[in-house]
Amino acid sequence: MEAAAGALSPVLRKLGELLAGEYNLEKRVKKGVQSLRTELEMIHAVLREVGKVPLDQLQEPVRIWAGKVRDLSCDMEDAVDDFLVRVDEGPSSKPTNMRNRVKKFLKKTTKLFGNGKALHQISSAIKEAEDLATELVGLRKKYELDMRSTSNGATIDPRVLALHKDVGELVGVDCTRDELIKTLICEDGSSKEQLKTISIVGVGGLGKTTLTKAVYEKIKAQFDRVAFVPVGQNPDIKKVFKDLLYELDNEKFSDIHNTTRDENLLIKQISDYLVDKRYLIVIDDIWEEEIWRFINCALYKNNLRSRVITTTRNVSVSEACLSSSDDMIHKMKPLSDEDSQILFHRRIFQSEVKCPEDLQAVSREILKKCGGVPLAIITISSLLVSNQRIKQKEEWMHVHSSMGRGVTEGGIVKDMKRILSLSYFDLPSHLKTCLLYLSIFPEDFEIKRDWLIWKWLAEGFIQCDKEETRLFEIGESYFNELMNRSLIQPAQINLDGTVVTCRIHDMVLDLICSLSNEENFVSILDNVQWHAPNLQRKFRRLSLHNIKATVQNHQFGSTSLSKVRTFAVFSLVTCDWLPSLSSFQFLRVLDLGNCGSNESSSGISLKYVGNLIHLRYLGLMYADVCELPMDIGKLQLLQTLDVRGTSIKELPASVVQLRNLICLYVNYRVRLPKGMGSLMSLEVLERVGLSSSPHIAEELSHLTEVRTLGVDCYNMDEDLIDILIKSLGNLHKLQNLRIHSGGGLMDRICESWVPPPNLRSSIFSSSWFSRLPKWVNSSSLPHLSTLEIEVEELQGDDIQIIGMLPALLFLRLRASRVMGRLAVRADAFPSARCCKFLGFLTSPCLFPPGAMPRVQRFEFCVSALSIASGEVDCGMGHLPSLEHVEVWLERENSSDEEMETAKAWLTRAAQAHPKLPTIDILDC
Repeated sequence: MEAAAGALSPVLRKLGELLAGEYNLEKRVKKGVQSLRTELEMIHAVLREVGKVPLDQLQEPVRIWAGKVRDLSCDMEDAVDDFLVRVDEGPSSKPTNMRNRVKKFLKKTTKLFGNGKALHQISSAIKEAEDLATELVGLRKKYELDMRSTSNGATIDPRVLALHKDVGELVGVDCTRDELIKTLICEDGSSKEQLKTISIVGVGGLGKTTLTKAVYEKIKAQFDRVAFVPVGQNPDIKKVFKDLLYELDNEKFSDIHNTTRDENLLIKQISDYLVDKRYLIVIDDIWEEEIWRFINCALYKNNLRSRVITTTRNVSVSEACLSSSDDMIHKMKPLSDEDSQILFHRRIFQSEVKCPEDLQAVSREILKKCGGVPLAIITISSLLVSNQRIKQKEEWMHVHSSMGRGVTEGGIVKDMKRILSLSYFDLPSHLKTCLLYLSIFPEDFEIKRDWLIWKWLAEGFIQCDKEETRLFEIGESYFNELMNRSLIQPAQINLDGTVVTCRIHDMVLDLICSLSNEENFVSILDNVQWHAPNLQRKFRRLSLHNIKATVQNHQFGSTSLSKVRTFAVFSLVTCDWLPSLSSFQFLRVLDLGNCGSNESSSGISLKYVGNLIHLRYLGLMYADVCELPMDIGKLQLLQTLDVRGTSIKELPASVVQLRNLICLYVNYRVRLPKGMGSLMSLEVLERVGLSSSPHIAEELSHLTEVRTLGVDCYNMDEDLIDILIKSLGNLHKLQNLRIHSGGGLMDRICESWVPPPNLRSSIFSSSWFSRLPKWVNSSSLPHLSTLEIEVEELQGDDIQIIGMLPALLFLRLRASRVMGRLAVRADAFPSARCCKFLGFLTSPCLFPPGAMPRVQRFEFCVSALSIASGEVDCGMGHLPSLEHVEVWLERENSSDEEMETAKAWLTRAAQAHPKLPTIDILDC
């Protein structure tokens, strides 16, 4: 019922705005608003209690009642929004929040009463809603006792920070991992010549993917080409093939997802590519034998000791993966009691210490109910910590009693769903809504964190009473909280430790899809369900997955799209059938950026996009779009516009009217119109090409809210460079700066620019400084966590200067030459997690014990001769946190024997390290 409670929150807020004392609404309308708000507040209080109870524990009348409240809330919010937007005459001169917009609209009493249609609509909507609310209050009183008796009082503090870490990911896996590696590759490094397949089978939540990743990471360096490709329950086989090609060679197949090719051509392309390569390919989460047969056709059966690993829940699928007597099936087993306890303790105590004595008995009972299933253990343990504080024994007992009988071999799916439901219903209401929204994404989809937060913002899920707090930052905290609770999992993590993308475990996705469907929160249509009767239902949020059939617009009901707030498309064969944008009246999020290549010659039509006056998010990344219509300037509420990877060559002049635009992503080649300086709300401006839009250099000075800026400075003249530097000096809130192809700009920046105090990321790619800028120091950059910089001449103490940046997590330093002897003290790089030193010779011995105490990834260039002769010590034991090393081995005048000696020394140094870091050695 959380969708109902969540839907009421914004309505109550907006009705409160309408009731502010200075607003001269007609008395009858104002009285109706007051009465409606009072009734809805009472309903909201009850719904918050109902929202804590799993759906299967609610009586049917209560569920029907809450559904009616949800529909009332959504319709009322639509009416208020429509009223506010239509009364507004045009764009404001500066960014405004909802409160200021309402004040502006409603202070103009004469103008409001002159707009009779708008007033009539809002009056009628309020009267209708008031009558329905009165009816619902009567029903509420009838069922109030039942609601109270079944409500779950367990709550949890949402501010659980840093709990989700990859701790325990290999608990109980290392031995099995090593056994599988021995089966794949003999201990002496040899193996049989022919292709060999291992199929890992087990129910969801047992850790098939975790085990497979552990094997994959351990042995992938031994193969010419590797790929790890998820499939899922309803895969788009073309996308699977394209993902496989991209994983095998992301340079050669960098644009593969934007091409139109049929299955046969893709199969041939994969097979031809693999002919002469020793490959390791993982095909994760196969549901159907037929899908495997398609994929198997593409895997060339060479005699180069290639290996394939598959994972599946279905025993018959695992058997179908076997094609020779050497192939094998590995059946996943639950964790042992000991490993279950280790994982449980790590998740709660951040270590393997024993439970306090008073919690030992209940912890054993909880683990017994988890049945050795890692997903169950991780999810339940996340419930037992609040604000990094272990909860009281009574709360542990409550969680235990709520878990049911426990996970059983026969009913693991049902039991796991119940365990995951506990985690869902323990969420604060705002997080429940945000989690349900994730059901718009297909299974195994890699979700970009920033995209997700911008969508949450567009939908109105993120709210804050303090005007100085950025809503996006609040959204980041929501994302982190869901990560902390293990309801979403990190997929791509930046080298500075930032989570860039996430995935949802398929069992969590099953749960939230079920909840979303029950509450009509998100509706999913795929090729299987396309012709179902539900095309006539009234959708609130609609996501299309892997549509293959060519269907016509009229198959949607006449009113089915009118109330849609989010419309997202994932993987289409053709875009010809997409419904006209005129079908939508209250659309807030339009995401066509995941359509993939299509067979339509006409591309996606954005006709009528100007009519979407409620639109906040327009995502077109890599969509088949050639231009934006001029009437896009009508979208006065638009916050995010993303046109990266499209064929759009220029933005229309009307874009400068989008005064509420916060985030703009373009390509370097896209021409921007003059007047962009009027977009005073912009906080993110990425991939702007100053050679195609030179006027932006000056207009940037007006965009004082910008926090993230990416510019390409190719072929800029000196005057334009000076203008840009001056503009940069005006961006006092800048946190992330990326400059590409800086050329002559860099030395000017070195001399003239003063970084803003809150700068967190500076990336200068293809942009060489003559020397390290003087502003690279701990006092000027106290918050800098990411630095990528290229210096022609490196001075002896430059690395130490960089190493004293207190917040630095990631460094990529390239230099052409070194002047003098490099010197680094034992206090350097106190916080760094990843350091890359490129273009100049160095080694771990440059960094004395005490330096780099937290570095996990280390990349450097070293002379093979210096190692082979014993001149340079390549020992790494003094870097205690090391997990991966990448070495560029310079041949110089070294013989083949000296090269091999150096490689052997480096390998032994890594093996001698207590943490056994992986090592890649590359010739340069």
